[in-house]
Amino acid sequence: MQAAGVKSGWRVSIVRIPGIYAENRLPLARIERKMPALAAADDVYTNHIHADDLAAILLRALSRGRPQRVFNASDDTDLRMADYFDRVADAYGLPRIPRISRQEAQARLEPITLSFMRESRRLSNARLKRELRYVLRHPTVDDFLATKRR
Repeated sequence: MQAAGVKSGWRVSIVRIPGIYAENRLPLARIERKMPALAAADDVYTNHIHADDLAAILLRALSRGRPQRVFNASDDTDLRMADYFDRVADAYGLPRIPRISRQEAQARLEPITLSFMRESRRLSNARLKRELRYVLRHPTVDDFLATKRR
């Protein structure tokens, strides 16, 4: 039995979430262990979102998202994975990690790490900005890291 004035059915918004970063979610341990990244010729693009922006985006999708829409919760960063590690290392005064070929990575790295190195995507956040009218607090990884430089 349905209450008067209540519509049946579900309203669904899907939010695709790439790499989440925040002060406590940076690859500092990986950098300190000198875990290698792919050389430029083999490197992949990676997408990012700050944890605070992600939380706000999820709330916005719940309150303003049109039914059955997919949103990429991604900032404006356009970086390859190893370049991201370099930027974090530079911001924290750490040495940059070594670069290796994809073939060498397959021999040296764990399967879970390799799985991230197989995906190369450049997500568009245009719908996020247009439909949810969301303005990023941290538009890029560089904007966030600029507050961390020593």
